[in-house]
Parts: sequence; structure tokens; C-alpha cells
Amino acid sequence: MFKGLANLAQIMKQAQDAQSRMGELKERLGRLTVEGAAGGGLVKVEMNGHQEVLGCRVDESLLRPADREMLEDLVVAATNDALRKVKETAAGEFSQLAGGMDLGAMKDMLGGLGG
Repeated sequence: MFKGLANLAQIMKQAQDAQSRMGELKERLGRLTVEGAAGGGLVKVEMNGHQEVLGCRVDESLLRPADREMLEDLVVAATNDALRKVKETAAGEFSQLAGGMDLGAMKDMLGGLGG
């Protein structure tokens, strides 16, 4: 029983640590910027780690009425490229965060509750 209480205390401490690290991660993601590109760099979209578009740059050569449909496609492609990069970076940051946590105590605690 006392081992279970010790494990519970450890789990609570880990939860507090995780909450703190999640706050830090959220701040880092807010400062993170990535750039997605399409059309060989003719269209570039900048996005932060919260998946907010910060800017879009379009090469002058695409600003002709005849190129409107292609430009629209390139903006979508560049935005999706930036979004993919944000997700990959955030996943890497999160796995680093989770990698530092000792989940063994939680596993022991849950195993102890079942039997």
C-alpha cells in the first residue's frame, strides 16, 4: 500500500513537471517559424508553431491574370508544405519532452491497481 502511495506521489510530481514542460513547449512553438515553398520558391508561406500563417510572398512573375489558377495552387501547396514542417517540428519537440519522462512509476501504479 505504501509503495502505491509513493508511486502516486511520483506520478503527481511527473504530472507537474510535464505541465511545466508543456508550457515551455507551447512558448517555443510560438517562437518557431517555418517556411513552406512551392513552384521552386516562387511562392513562400511563413507559419509559426501554432499553425498560424505569418506571411506569404509571391514572385512578381506569377502576378499575371493568366497565371491566377497556377498561383492559387502554389499558395495552397506552399501553405501545406509549411504546415507539414510545423507538424514535424512539433512532433519532434513533443517526443523530446515525453522522452525525458519516467513512465515506469505510472505503469507500476496502474499494474498495482489491477491486481
